[in-house]
Amino acid sequence: MTTRIKVGSEEHKALFCKQFMDTHQDYQPNTLPWPELGGEDLERLRGVPFWQEVYHTERRAGAIVDAYTPHVDDPVVHAALALQGFEERRHAELIRVMIERYGIDASAQPLEALPGDLETAFIDFGFGECLDSFLGFGAFKTARQSRFMPDQLFDIFDMLMFEETRHIVFFINYMAWREKQRGLGRVRRAMKSLRFYRRAGHRLVGMVKRGQQPNDGKDFAVTQASMFLEGFSFRRFVEDCYRENARRMSAFDPDLMQPRLLPSIADVALRGMRAWDAARFWRRPKSGPAARKAA
Repeated sequence: MTTRIKVGSEEHKALFCKQFMDTHQDYQPNTLPWPELGGEDLERLRGVPFWQEVYHTERRAGAIVDAYTPHVDDPVVHAALALQGFEERRHAELIRVMIERYGIDASAQPLEALPGDLETAFIDFGFGECLDSFLGFGAFKTARQSRFMPDQLFDIFDMLMFEETRHIVFFINYMAWREKQRGLGRVRRAMKSLRFYRRAGHRLVGMVKRGQQPNDGKDFAVTQASMFLEGFSFRRFVEDCYRENARRMSAFDPDLMQPRLLPSIADVALRGMRAWDAARFWRRPKSGPAARKAA
C-alpha cells in the first residue's frame, strides 16, 4: 500500500498515534444497553464453547500491553500504548460483564507468567490480533446474517470489532515505524512478518482445540452450528473476510499502513476459485443444437 508519508518518519508516528487516540470510545461495559435474553437466544449464547478462551485471551492481552508499555521510551507512542492497554482490559471487563449477566459457564483462570522477552510477546500478540481480526470479520458477518443473537448484542460486539480494527492498524504502523528506526528495509520487515504470522497461526489452531475441550463442541454442534452452516461455503467465508476487512479499513486515513498479507492471500485465493469455476464451465459437455451440429 502506497502512502504519501515516509514510513518511520516523525510525521508517520504522529499520524498513527493521533488517529488511534482520536478514535477512542468512551464507555463503561456495565452501562451498555445489554438486552434481556431468554429462551433460545440465551441457550445459544450459553452454548458457544469458546467464551472461556476468549475471556482468558482478553485478560492476557491487557497484561502483555501493560507490561510492554513502560519499555517504550517515545512519549507519544508510550501514551498510545497505555491507551491500548486500557482498552484491552476493558474488553476483558466487557466479556466478564456478559458472562455474569447471562450466566455463561466461564470464569477467570490464573494468567500464565509473561515471558522475559516482553518485546517478542507484544509482537506475537499484535500479529495474532491481525490474524484473529481478519477471520473474525467474516465470522461476525456470518453470525449477524444468521441472526444468531439479537441485534442489540451484535451492536455491542461491533464496538469491540471497531476497537480491534484500530488496534491492528496502530500495531502495523507501529511495527513499520519501529523497524524502520532500527534500519530494517521492506524485505526484512516482510520476512519478519511472515514468521510471526506463522506463529500466530499455530496459536490459533491451539486455541480452537482448547475451546472444544469443555464439552467437546457437541452441544454447540447440535443446537447452534446449523445456523452458521446453513448455506455456508468456504468461498463465501473468504469473500466475507476480504470484503469486511476492506470495509472496516476504509474508516482509517489512507496514508496509514494496513495489514496486507491476509487480504492478499484471500484475493489470490478468490481469483483462483473464480478461474477454476470458469475453467469448469468451459470444460463441461455441451448440449443443444450447436453441440449436435459440431458432432
